[in-house]
Parts: sequence; C-alpha cells; structure tokens
Amino acid sequence: MERYGEFCPVSLAAEIFARRWTPLIIRELLMGSTRFNDLRRGIPHITASMLSRRLDELTMAGIIERDEGIDGTHYVLTEAGEELRSVVEMLGVWGRRWLPAEYREDDLDSRLLVWDIHRGIHLERIPERTVIELHFDDGPVEYRAYWLVLAPQGAEVCLTHPGGEIALRLACDVRTLTDVWMGNTTWEAALRSGRLRLRGDAEVGEALPDWLKLSQFAEVLPVSHASSRAG
Repeated sequence: MERYGEFCPVSLAAEIFARRWTPLIIRELLMGSTRFNDLRRGIPHITASMLSRRLDELTMAGIIERDEGIDGTHYVLTEAGEELRSVVEMLGVWGRRWLPAEYREDDLDSRLLVWDIHRGIHLERIPERTVIELHFDDGPVEYRAYWLVLAPQGAEVCLTHPGGEIALRLACDVRTLTDVWMGNTTWEAALRSGRLRLRGDAEVGEALPDWLKLSQFAEVLPVSHASSRAG
C-alpha cells in the first residue's frame, strides 16, 4: 500500500480511502451490496482480481469483515466502515454541486444505471409482480436490453427475459434515463420530448414514476445550474 509518510490523520486516512476503486467499493457496501458479484455489478469496470485485492486491504484495515454463511461469503462494514457514510455522501454532494452535470460519453454506463434504479424502488407501491423491459438505443449489443422484475418482496435485474408477460417497454438512450435518474430533467419532460418512449400497459406507465426513486443526489443543485438561474 502506498504511504505518504505523515502522521496527519488526513494523510493516514487517505492511504486507505483514497486508493483507486476503494471509495466506490465503500459506496456499494453502504448501499447494501454484500456479495462479491453484486459489488462488481455496482462497479462495472473493476476487474475481479482488483476487487479481491481491495477487499483484502479493507479487511486488513478494519473497514470490513467477511461473514462466511451457508449461502457464501458476505462483506459487511464494521463500525469504522459505517462511519465513512458521511464522507462518501459529502463526496457525492460535492461532486454533484461542483463538477459538470453534462456527463462525458464514457461516464455513461447502462449497467450501473439499471443496477442503481433497481435498488431505488418504492416496493410498498408495487401491487404485484410486474416485468418492465428497458431498451437502450445506444447501448452495446450485450447491454442494450434489461428486464426489471418488480414485486412487493423485492426487485431484480435480468439480462435475459425472466418469463411472464411484459407489462411495459421503455426505450431511450442511456443519457436520457441517466438525466432523469440524476434529476437533470424530469420524467414528464423526457416523455414530451420523445427522448423517452413507453409502450404497453397505460396504468403501469402512469404509475412507474411513482414507483421509482431518484438518485440520492438528485436534489443537489449543481452550481452551474444555480448560477444560470440567478442570471
């Protein structure tokens, strides 16, 4: 592990927290992912070997613990790891406020987007098992179609048809749904513009915006937006 050679607590903490991928791993753990494969789904570009290495480092640092159960290994934050919640949240708030809200093409990733969306569902509002197909016009062929299986008991993301009737088909480009998720535009505005298209059960189409939460940072107004409004 790279060291700064300083006794300053900022320096000592940065040796652990500021390593590449580590803040994202902690973000995923804070969001409730505990399994190795789920952590990878929340960080699509990390390799399995790098994730293993970082998990080992975080375990040695006392940030996480391995819980070996009958259903496999789970990674759980310790008290020290939980205390990083405010750090991660404030880092996200700072990034939302001060960095450009116009995302670069290589920052757009349907895998992370759909994974985030599926764990931000108001499950108490889902009346029964409902399958929604998502089609991204500009996604790579292998990541162009997803299926959200929503039920009062939980939500799943599938890369193959999960069976059963498709209640609603949603089509758009990755940027459009990302902008909705991040609060850069509204669901209604995306529909009016034609950037977001729905086909299927009209009642499900009307209810869907109420079923989906937005990013936890969606209400943070970027400084560039605030400045333009003030002007």
